[in-house]
Amino acid sequence: MIGGWAFVLAAYAVAGVGTVVLTLWSIAALRRAERRADALRDR
Repeated sequence: MIGGWAFVLAAYAVAGVGTVVLTLWSIAALRRAERRADALRDR
């Protein structure tokens, strides 16, 4: 059976990985949106 501290550490690890993934995905979406906005402005 998983101990109490092991569960806490696993939860922090999942939250940390999720935060990093979400941050990288958001940055990529921001850059795509900026490129589209620049393309519209340059028309």
